[in-house]
Amino acid sequence: MIVIKNGFIKTMAGDDIANGQVIIEEGKIKAVGKDLEIPEDAEVIDAEGCLVTPGLIDCHCHIGMWEEGIGFEGEDGNEDTEPITPQLRAIDAINPMDQSFVDAIEGGVTSAVTGPGSANVIGGTFLAMKTYGRRVDDMVIKDPVAMKIAFGENPKRVYDEQHKSPVTRMAIAALLRETLFEAKQYKEDLEASKDDPDKKPDFDMKLEALLPVMRKEIPLKAHAHRADDIFTALRIAKEFDLDITLDHCTEGHLIVDELKKAGKPCLIGPTFGSRSKYELKNKSFETPKILFDAGIKIAIITDSNVIPIQHIGMCAGMAVKAGLPENEAWKAITVNPAEIAGISDRVGSIETGKDADIAIFKGNPLLDVDYETAMTIIDGKVVYRNDKVM
Repeated sequence: MIVIKNGFIKTMAGDDIANGQVIIEEGKIKAVGKDLEIPEDAEVIDAEGCLVTPGLIDCHCHIGMWEEGIGFEGEDGNEDTEPITPQLRAIDAINPMDQSFVDAIEGGVTSAVTGPGSANVIGGTFLAMKTYGRRVDDMVIKDPVAMKIAFGENPKRVYDEQHKSPVTRMAIAALLRETLFEAKQYKEDLEASKDDPDKKPDFDMKLEALLPVMRKEIPLKAHAHRADDIFTALRIAKEFDLDITLDHCTEGHLIVDELKKAGKPCLIGPTFGSRSKYELKNKSFETPKILFDAGIKIAIITDSNVIPIQHIGMCAGMAVKAGLPENEAWKAITVNPAEIAGISDRVGSIETGKDADIAIFKGNPLLDVDYETAMTIIDGKVVYRNDKVM
């Protein structure tokens, strides 16, 4: 049993608690509050002068799929040999021993939604995982959580270089529609075969992989920066009555009224860094505030390793500087991504019964350039301790 005491606790499930306690038992949060009775046999962590928060969550990254400092041998996020690859699964490419996972826990990031890149129109499935462990199977929170699709410059560039379709936005949309039509028919044929086995279609691995999307068990995860690409993503999702999240959403602030009507979650970033391609020309740290003010659920993402995952707090802090209320910025890297990814029953807030994934900071990672991560706890285990601070 572990007890964290004397910290300023941001539960993200209600009011903050000054000089509060968190009791951890068997990997779960047993209790959180003020003036709790501390068991005699507990390991006590004195967090006086520290900020105690849920472990941070990145809702769109590629951690473990582009390994640090390796190049081709460690690049396993884009199977850019054909544009339609829904059968690919992130779990088969992640190396949990990569340095990026060390960086994550040293930054207080305890969960990540990671998956394929944006070379393909349909890239494969994302999963949600803890950032500590040696075997990815044991780190999974939920798999799959979404099916990656991509619009705009990335698939255009990749396949233009190969002199094959798609090289236009029309072809990207057409290929996606064609595959979804096939998946819809495959699903209907499977359902019909329950009463008539002769109607059962031949097994198709690509279409099989899309069944959770067609059944609305998981959403499409749409890489879309530019406003027109965002609208195409929404148009196609509506045509097929599918769930969708809008990832990157770089020009979201230009179309906020339309996004409010659509009512889909927006995962904003990576905003820090240069405008490396044309479709990023309008990116702004004001986007989270503008979308939040319109009542849209937002998460702030790093797209790691575009921005190193440990700097997700800095990205949220830049949004605060641009006008997003601080508590909403905290939500955008804790409880909101947990809800968007469908894992809020386990992570995202400090509540009784949830996984004991907790970050302890000396200073505020959103506001203080000289903050330090004092400790990171995942599943009730101290996985990082900063001896300079604690």
